[in-house]
Amino acid sequence: MSVYFTEDHEWVSVDGDIGTIGISAYAAKALGDVVFVELPDVGAEFDKGDEAAVVELVKAASEVYAPIAGEVTEVNGALEDEPAKVNEDPSGAGWFMKIKVADKDELDGLMNADAYKTYCDGL
Repeated sequence: MSVYFTEDHEWVSVDGDIGTIGISAYAAKALGDVVFVELPDVGAEFDKGDEAAVVELVKAASEVYAPIAGEVTEVNGALEDEPAKVNEDPSGAGWFMKIKVADKDELDGLMNADAYKTYCDGL
C-alpha cells in the first residue's frame, strides 16, 4: 500500500483500486480543532482537484479536495459524532472517504512521504 500527498495537504492511500483519503497531520495541526466534517454521499464522483469534503473549525471552514478522481464507495461516518478524530489520528481513524480510483496514472502527479516531508519543511 502506498500513500501519496498533495500540496493542499490531502493524502490518499491506495490498496488495489480503492483509495482512502484524508488530510495530513501537518494540515490537521495547522487547522486547529475540527468541530464538524461534511462528507460526500456514497456514489458521488469527483475529478482530481474537486472539492470533496469540508472541515469546520471553531471560527472558519476549509475545503478538502479530491487528490485523484473516483467514485465514493464509503465515508467515515464516525467523524459525524467525533470530528476530533481528524486532529487525533489524521492518517488513521480520521480518514474521510474511500473512492474507487478512476485513473491510477493520476498518482504520478502526487508526492510520496519523503517528498511531502521536504515540501512541508520548506513552508
